[in-house]
Amino acid sequence: MIPYALGLGALLGALTQLTPWAFLGLLAGLWLPQTARWLGLLAYTLVVLHLGLSKDPWASQIGQWVRLQGTLQEGFLHTPQGRVYVHYYPRLQDGNYVLEGRLLRPQARRNPGGFDQAIWLRGLGVQAVLQARQVVRFEPPASDTRQRLRQQLVAGLSPSAAALVVALTLGERRELGETYGEFQRAGLAHALALSGLHVAILAGFLVLVLYRLGHWRYLVTLGLLLMYLLLVGPQPSLVRAVIMGGLVLLGLFLGKGKVAVLPALSLALFIHLLLEPHAIFSLSAQLSYLAVLGMALVLPRLPKLQGWQNWLWASVSVTFAAQLFILPLLLHHFHQLPLVSPIANLLVLPILNLLVPLGFVKLLLGGVLAWPVEWLSQLTLGLVGWLSNGPQLRWGEISAFGFALYFLGILPLLAAAYGRIRWSRAGILAATTILVSLVLQTLQRAEIWQLDVGQGDATLVRLPGRVEILVDGGRDWAYPRLESALRALGVDDLDLVIATHPDGDHIQALPLAMQNFPVGTLVTGPRVRGDKLDDTLHQAARRQRVQIVSARAGAQLEIAGATLRFLGPQGREALDNDRSLVFVLEYKGRKALFTGDAPVSAEALWDVEKVDILKVGHHGSDTSTGERLLQSFQPRVALIGVGSNPYGHPTRSVLERLSLHGVEIRRTDLEGAIRIPLP
Repeated sequence: MIPYALGLGALLGALTQLTPWAFLGLLAGLWLPQTARWLGLLAYTLVVLHLGLSKDPWASQIGQWVRLQGTLQEGFLHTPQGRVYVHYYPRLQDGNYVLEGRLLRPQARRNPGGFDQAIWLRGLGVQAVLQARQVVRFEPPASDTRQRLRQQLVAGLSPSAAALVVALTLGERRELGETYGEFQRAGLAHALALSGLHVAILAGFLVLVLYRLGHWRYLVTLGLLLMYLLLVGPQPSLVRAVIMGGLVLLGLFLGKGKVAVLPALSLALFIHLLLEPHAIFSLSAQLSYLAVLGMALVLPRLPKLQGWQNWLWASVSVTFAAQLFILPLLLHHFHQLPLVSPIANLLVLPILNLLVPLGFVKLLLGGVLAWPVEWLSQLTLGLVGWLSNGPQLRWGEISAFGFALYFLGILPLLAAAYGRIRWSRAGILAATTILVSLVLQTLQRAEIWQLDVGQGDATLVRLPGRVEILVDGGRDWAYPRLESALRALGVDDLDLVIATHPDGDHIQALPLAMQNFPVGTLVTGPRVRGDKLDDTLHQAARRQRVQIVSARAGAQLEIAGATLRFLGPQGREALDNDRSLVFVLEYKGRKALFTGDAPVSAEALWDVEKVDILKVGHHGSDTSTGERLLQSFQPRVALIGVGSNPYGHPTRSVLERLSLHGVEIRRTDLEGAIRIPLP
């Protein structure tokens, strides 16, 4: 009970970063023996004290121009005050630096599904970002053991093989490029994260090689594991694996035999959070601990087979057990689950069991092992590339209530597996959570999302019944933002895509969207013959067999209870902006006016009606959103899709006009993606 109490107490202490009410969880430990209760309280207190005594070394310098001196490793500058993440283009090589720039807080995510730099760095205990503008001084490290070993590791290897082996051995993934995406789509991303797989392979290899040292080989192996951790850095999943591996090796050294997984996992959590409470925010740590927890709880209750069937079943069951607890996290953060994952693990992990120890030996021997490492690397890359084309289960972001429903669904099944309740009752409880989830799906509300695609426009209108309408998409360079946001919101297909006019900041990304999402109908304004963007959009639609509808003033569309009334263009306009599709979307009495880049001269031609939401024209340029529009349509909320730009958008004159009319102003450059619910 003691390891569980320490782990639970440390976990609750770390969770006080999220809510001060986490201490109430200590009540759950009342069923533990008295000694365990006191140890749990001690663990909680130690972690909370660590958090309370930790100071933010950068609080007084945020927003200021600073000069910092330190050692740069993997993008992090280690200074006497603490670590900062360095943003500089092109990426700086490791070494000793004096840098000047502005010190900022990490950025939160800008869109659903976007990269959350703040959470990532918080999980690493880093509280500031240096927006470096000038390298004052650079000195290569006098003696860089890591760089010397890295050179020996890649000696004699092709670039692709070198990138893979460096990732597997040193945890550096920046040179993998698209290969990392292939590992993700094949369900093998965990193989690239330095964790239990690598520590188990390294420890097993060392124990075997050091056999002549007798029981001292366990202590020597532990020392080498700690040196390896120092070499590659304290990656959260690796820290967990080294702590657990260290406990096992100490047990063997002391003649205690095997160490049970759950107590070792609890002790590892206690030690890890005591040293670094912020690790609770690290996705790598969350996946690592939950995967081991799943294997510890599920594998002992699964049936055993005989012969070759047991070998096959062992691989599948390990994958199933590891993913049972991390499944919602994977879907929430990556929005897809490779259905070939069990097969991929069955085919690729045996190769990695050879490649990883060869990589460790090659660190010391250089080019001697280049041929077998190259051959195994290319075999791995070929298999992963092939498996990455397998089917994917797509899913959007999961709410806190969704996580609760998932675990409430599997806990009764686990209880039944351990004989605590009958299977019939467990099935009823699990089915109830599924039913609640399905009911909630039917309660989807209509809403408008103004997505952040930089200096451009992309608006997603969501209607009950999973009806999705995309209005514009931004530039092609911003397409990854658009796609990740749509995936995170659970968009599987687009019923309607509306291209307001052929400007790059509005429609350049739409051909890419039509390649990756099934589209029902594309709505455009009158054709612009000879316009490259317009031609590209129509060609992409024809390739994907998307129905194309041309609209202008007076046209009307109805979809899922919503009505789209088009106010412009009139069909005689000569300029792109003048030809913008303008329409009012009405759903259950709520109205939103979309204006594209239409100028003030066009606004005078529109049929007037009161609206609730105004999609501000031309990113807030003073050529749009005139006085007459605001007086006639009387919007209550104004959405401005805008990013960093040299045009001064949104202009002061437009912002002042909106304010004078009492319109609430919402801007993507200040807020990121904006959600407006409809009734």
